Amino acid sequence: MSALAQDTCLMGTLSLSILFAALAGPAFAQPAGKPACAAEAVEAARKLLKLHTDADDRASVDAASLRGIGTVKALVGGKPLDVVEVEGHVYKANYRIRLIYARIPGTCALMGQEILERSNPY
Repeated sequence: MSALAQDTCLMGTLSLSILFAALAGPAFAQPAGKPACAAEAVEAARKLLKLHTDADDRASVDAASLRGIGTVKALVGGKPLDVVEVEGHVYKANYRIRLIYARIPGTCALMGQEILERSNPY
């Protein structure tokens, strides 16, 4: 991969991380209740966690922790995308998993995903 492509990829990842940090505030909180794609989100989160942990059999997702945390603007088209968050666990490690879905009636179109370990690396 060229240096320019790596820089572009890094900037996109950094921008997405900053955007997700901004979503953590209460101004973006959605009303209580299950998001439209709750069952699909739990399964997608489980798959992402297993991918991230080299298919560790101890990987699990806490379906009860699933919640809608707001919306983000689509990169193309500008329409809103729904963001849901769920907690995952593997052995002694805990993870925050966020999934981004397009608002297309009758479908659950996964547009993006993020996984972060909840730990202090320092």
